[in-house]
Amino acid sequence: MKIDFDKNTGLVPAIVQDSRTKNVLMLGYMNQEAFDKTMETKKVTFFSRSKQRLWTKGEESGNFLHLVGIRNDCDQDTLLVSVKPEGPTCHKGTDTCWGESNTPQFGFLGTLENVIKSRRENPSEKSYVASLFKKGINKIAQKVGEEAVEVVIESKDNDEKLFLDESADLLFHYLILLQAKGYTLKDIEQVLINRHK
Repeated sequence: MKIDFDKNTGLVPAIVQDSRTKNVLMLGYMNQEAFDKTMETKKVTFFSRSKQRLWTKGEESGNFLHLVGIRNDCDQDTLLVSVKPEGPTCHKGTDTCWGESNTPQFGFLGTLENVIKSRRENPSEKSYVASLFKKGINKIAQKVGEEAVEVVIESKDNDEKLFLDESADLLFHYLILLQAKGYTLKDIEQVLINRHK
């Protein structure tokens, strides 16, 4: 990997990202020596601009950033450092230096989970989701079963739109069932992570 340390007076920005959640945890700076030490120890080391020395994240707190991988950007002057954090990343005790929780976001599916939760907690007569929760777990489970059968049927045909529509219906109703049982995608993700080991 060629890194252009000379472009920025010997330092390059190092964006630190959780390898699993993909959340950005912090920004630090590396010189060649910090990069080499990171690669050697597999614990992320920066060059501290305030202390003017190498600084391994966690050397005092024990909250190390364990290296998973490093990628260079297209200009070869910024690093994306993929890590497994051990404890909070920020010196203020938060998961990230922006005060955010380092939890999986799941993109739009996470947004959809939040909408389902809101409809459950604040039901209205116009809400389909609220009506399912009102009917109870048996009705919700039945809907998941119906949608699963429809996905199987559509998978045997060549109508891609119908297959995708039924797949979306199945996933939507499954998210409702998860919440009815007290779980979220994060719980399912953890089961899959445990199986992957």
